[in-house]
Amino acid sequence: MADSPSHDKEDELAGTEQPFVAHLTELRDRLLYCIYGIALAAALLAVWPGPGGLIDWIAMPIKAHMPPDAKLIAVGVFSPFFVPLKVLAMAAVLLALPWLMYQVWAFVAPGLYSHEKRFALPLIIFGSFLAYAGIAFVQFFVLDKMFAFIQRFTPASVAATPDISSYVESILSLYIAFGLAFQVPIVVMLLVRFEMVTIEKLRSFRGYFIVLSFVVAAVVTPPDVISQLALAVPMCVLYEIGIVAARYFSNATRPPEEAASEEAKSAGQ
Repeated sequence: MADSPSHDKEDELAGTEQPFVAHLTELRDRLLYCIYGIALAAALLAVWPGPGGLIDWIAMPIKAHMPPDAKLIAVGVFSPFFVPLKVLAMAAVLLALPWLMYQVWAFVAPGLYSHEKRFALPLIIFGSFLAYAGIAFVQFFVLDKMFAFIQRFTPASVAATPDISSYVESILSLYIAFGLAFQVPIVVMLLVRFEMVTIEKLRSFRGYFIVLSFVVAAVVTPPDVISQLALAVPMCVLYEIGIVAARYFSNATRPPEEAASEEAKSAGQ
């Protein structure tokens, strides 16, 4: 008598269990690989464009709305040294993000079934792309519109010369906020896949999510309308994209026996 589908599913991971110490060793190795990746990315960025070049790049949006001869200032004694290092470290993490996400996948992959492994790596790549898209959206759209809006309220007798330390902290916080906010489709897809919520529930929650998006945008962005709308509106759009993608993702990652059962039900109707 042939084995049942559930028995086959159990056999796929049978014998792959490892002791707790082995898991800790694997975790240590993956963390070391993450550190090596970040260090390599930092070394490459230190060579080109260098910490100063990175500062110049992230300062482009605000300098576009400052007088031609104006520069950002460094109030702190150690700011000219530590701020470029902070920017270099953050840029290195962003550059190594796909590698970091791969290490996460490699750590959990032994505990996944074959039908789950097929889509885990594309999901990580998609999440990395969304993070980069959120940061690019900040750099090339949000900052320009935000600083243009702020400069309109600057009196003619006031010279707007921001401190480089506070400027970098504000920009990095926006990068993180938008990078995380752009993960909404990933979160929606995983919630549906693990049956924590249904697509119908997500659709009925649409109005509440719109309100939640504007509340989150008001909390994590500067107190200007431009940046708040620039975060809230994409979150709502990405929520809708996540609902559409969740149906495909949930069906595509079903175990083979569930998919066969569903096809049999559909054929019998």
